[in-house]
Amino acid sequence: MPVPEFADLLSRHMRRIRASAGGVAAEIGISREAVNNWRAGTSRPSRRHRGRVLACANYLRLTEAESNTLLQAAGFEPEFPAEPAVAATDAAVVIPATVLQLFDRLQQLRPYPVCLLLTQAHWGQPPERAAILAEAAARYGSDRVLHLQPPFRAGDGDQDYFALLAAQCGLAGVGFDAGFEAALAQRLQQPGALFCLVSRFEQGAAGPRDVLAGILRSLSEMYSGKLHLLICGGAALADLKYQGGDLSLLNIAASESWPELDADDLQRGSATVLPLATRVRALHLSGGHPLLAQAALALLEEAAGGPAPDDAALTETLATHPRLWEALLPLLRERAARTAIAAWLARTRLGPARPYLVDPLLRQLYWNNLLAARTHPDGQWLEWRCAAIVRAVHLVIDSLDDVPA
Repeated sequence: MPVPEFADLLSRHMRRIRASAGGVAAEIGISREAVNNWRAGTSRPSRRHRGRVLACANYLRLTEAESNTLLQAAGFEPEFPAEPAVAATDAAVVIPATVLQLFDRLQQLRPYPVCLLLTQAHWGQPPERAAILAEAAARYGSDRVLHLQPPFRAGDGDQDYFALLAAQCGLAGVGFDAGFEAALAQRLQQPGALFCLVSRFEQGAAGPRDVLAGILRSLSEMYSGKLHLLICGGAALADLKYQGGDLSLLNIAASESWPELDADDLQRGSATVLPLATRVRALHLSGGHPLLAQAALALLEEAAGGPAPDDAALTETLATHPRLWEALLPLLRERAARTAIAAWLARTRLGPARPYLVDPLLRQLYWNNLLAARTHPDGQWLEWRCAAIVRAVHLVIDSLDDVPA
């Protein structure tokens, strides 16, 4: 299927939420003229503008699939792993086992059915969002399901944060946090449990995000057992859960981590039938990193029918993946960080995999999906996700060390 032209696609998404060129420009940090040129098709984003296009997708509240399509239309690689469409049969929607288990856990939580779904970078927040919403509608009723996607903001100016959230819930006349809380409370007073999915919780500034967490906690306590809440995020969400101890805004919540990628996941994300041996090899080469796994599959499919490339050659290619360099460059710019991380490259285990990582470098490496928590007889330990990531760290350090101070 051809990728829609970037100009038409951008215009369509902007019209959907009535976004102006000036609004998009202010949020993603470029000029109004540049946005107008993109919409008119007189120019396209340059190679250095990938981050701006992704920020634009976030501001326009696009799904992971829509974000990928917008990036590809602009000539960039996708940001999120491909997810299959939710498949329907004559009787029901087929829901992945992971999603069913997540709902079973949520509905068993007492006294507060509140769960944080934590995912590392390049997974969706949450993955399988369409399946989650379909299962919620089946269990709670479509009129008792809310989906909040906090608005993206690149800087100041979050006055409309709660008005936009209220609009997503069909709550009219709400323009501030207290009104939003009161309107949700009215919904909770109606018969039956109310399910609320908060996706991409970490978008936007920390201030309104923390206020939202406080509102959801307060309502969970006030209407015990009525608000079934699934909040999805990564590093910032884990901070809210663990950094404050007993004073944490979200210490009443249980935590779940999205399971590691497996061979069946790779088949579900592909439009063609992939041999099991190919999927297993892609998992080995990528260490289960979702984007590296898809890149590895593409390399293996390209080589099909010809001389089989060895793992060393494939690892060298994967080590140049742009998403790895984007994650590593900010971490390694400081010489002290380079020294510390370089010392970890030869280690099999970098430390125990605890719910909250105190070391800031380990924490950043983990949430950027460069490390994995793996189970051993003596517990869970943090390890480099794969050889390609270790090789990428070496390459980035060498490139930075070659730059004159």
